[in-house]
Amino acid sequence: MTTEILQRIASALEERFGTAIPVAAGQPGSESLARLLEHRSHRKYAAQPVSAELLQLLFACALSVPSKSDLQQADIVHVSDAAKRNAIADLIPDMPWVREAPVFLVFCGNNRRIRQVAELRGKPFANDHLDAFMNAAVDAGIVMTTFIHAAAAAGLGCCPISAVRNHAQRVSELLALPDWVFPVAGLCAGYPSGRGVITPRLPLEVTVHTDRFDEAGIADKIEGYDRRRAARLPYAKQRGVGRYGKAEFYGWSEDKARQYSVPERVDFGAFIRGKRFNLT
Repeated sequence: MTTEILQRIASALEERFGTAIPVAAGQPGSESLARLLEHRSHRKYAAQPVSAELLQLLFACALSVPSKSDLQQADIVHVSDAAKRNAIADLIPDMPWVREAPVFLVFCGNNRRIRQVAELRGKPFANDHLDAFMNAAVDAGIVMTTFIHAAAAAGLGCCPISAVRNHAQRVSELLALPDWVFPVAGLCAGYPSGRGVITPRLPLEVTVHTDRFDEAGIADKIEGYDRRRAARLPYAKQRGVGRYGKAEFYGWSEDKARQYSVPERVDFGAFIRGKRFNLT
């Protein structure tokens, strides 16, 4: 391991978690570990196109990951048609990168194919319950995350778009998604035009547990995180000022509390049931 990689790991750990973690000399995979720690979302892209060959390679990488019981319940829709892309972008006008990114993908959970397999082989499908939806959604999330990291290794930047679920029915119609296939998230991708920033995360003592769940001291830990994050990456504006006023100190917890004081995607359950999932 070179001194440069050690410095990258140490710097990323400090920026991300505000901590230091000892890294053994000669740690295998140190370059890959550094790249993961340095992850950044990118919303602005260079004009350089992404080749079809590279996209196919990234799709193959993404779909090489583990899948629950090898059921392979994740699909990727590459939205290359300009009219379809613009229609989706029109649904999310506050995210212009959906329209501008060189590549736009929608990652889908697909519980349809395994039902088709059961029918083809003359077997009953005996798992028509909530876990069928959950398995497909988790598979799609794993595939999308792997695509993001494979893309980063190839020099691309990405930005996930969960807002496609704000308009799940319309997106489903635009992409001709049949019953038991649903959008999990969109993804913008391309060669980034800037470096981007490392977003600070909650400390590991909040999100990593040993043997049992532990939230002792959570209020103080969140307050500490709020202060650390605000010092490094303050919010440019406050949400809900008309309803809540302008806070003297506005940190992550205030922002997220305000965000989730407003209902979001209350119709998503009905949409999924409309896809013929049994959510009991």
